[in-house]
Amino acid sequence: MKRGIFILLILSIFLTGCWNRRELNELAITLAIGIDKSDDEYLVSAQVVVPSEVSMSGGKGGSPVTLIQAKGETVYEAIRKMTKGLSRKMYPGHLRILVISESLAKEGIGDPLDLISRDWELRSDFYVAIARESTAEQILNVQTPLETIPANKIFNTLKVSEENWAATVGVTLDELIVDLRSDGKEAVLTGILIIGKQELGSSKQNVETITPAASIKLDDLAVFKDDKLIGWLTEDESRGYNGIINQVKDTVGTVSCPEGGKADIEVLRFKTKVKGNVKNGSPEVNVLSTIEANVGAIECQIDLTKPESIRILEKAYETAVEDTISHSIKSVQEKYETDIFGFGDAIHRSNPKEWRTMKKQWDQHFSDLLVNVKVDVKIQKTGTVNNSVLDKRKD
Repeated sequence: MKRGIFILLILSIFLTGCWNRRELNELAITLAIGIDKSDDEYLVSAQVVVPSEVSMSGGKGGSPVTLIQAKGETVYEAIRKMTKGLSRKMYPGHLRILVISESLAKEGIGDPLDLISRDWELRSDFYVAIARESTAEQILNVQTPLETIPANKIFNTLKVSEENWAATVGVTLDELIVDLRSDGKEAVLTGILIIGKQELGSSKQNVETITPAASIKLDDLAVFKDDKLIGWLTEDESRGYNGIINQVKDTVGTVSCPEGGKADIEVLRFKTKVKGNVKNGSPEVNVLSTIEANVGAIECQIDLTKPESIRILEKAYETAVEDTISHSIKSVQEKYETDIFGFGDAIHRSNPKEWRTMKKQWDQHFSDLLVNVKVDVKIQKTGTVNNSVLDKRKD
């Protein structure tokens, strides 16, 4: 008898439910968080899913999300204060995007990121971005077509743009923290802009027309020094940056043909090796990019059946990419004096002993750093036709 009771007690341990489980109908699913600074307090905005509007049975035609806000002396306090306006506990386990206002980023993002990085409920695969020329609240308040949930729209746009256009980059929380803590590389984040009439963006009518009154668009890259935003790259500089850090997955470049006109080069593979060295006490970096590409379009008179014509296009694109990368490096060296490319990491890997002596003055070393850029392009295919469809053959 005693043995039977003992067995039942042991089994009861494994048959009990989770002590801290929470039902889905008790949670406010949060897909986006925005952080602004209002006076001396943080203003935190949370884009929360409205369950009745995204259910399988269909909604009542209302907004699929709602914006919950609160202020606090810390981000943690503001998030807890949100419970005053919520009938459910916020659950950020499915967060897609964290938006930080440009003004707050200029003050520093280290403190507001502390809670976000500590929260055990958060996955680390969401993107972090900067609200350029607006607040994070305003970004999260824009209704979007195609994607009914704005947070998903921003996340997917950043993902698609990163894979198909080389001027943006999706930075996750883990990647951002690594850069903020690194001695040899500073952080960058993609900017987000509101295009059009911002005041109409939150209305339902914004998604009921072919051309929305307000829309969200990705901008160029924000440059950081330590944890503070100090400036922005141009689109070409952003493309050069992504080429150096191996973030070009697929893109298109345009080159001039010898006799006038343009040719589009479709990049299929872009691989860069960055090697550091120290010569006579001075650091030096070599950047070697190898590119595999196709001819995307021809708007000029050039005979692609000839190998020398292919080599002309390869050479032209090599020069174009070298110029873009070199200009990006030179611009950052002169304007910002902050190593966003990770050249310091390259020196650390190649010459750890010398790096220990120069890392404290790396900003100065970076500004004077000699960087040798070399690009090698191989065109694989020219498409299903050889020359331009407008090419006129002589009798």
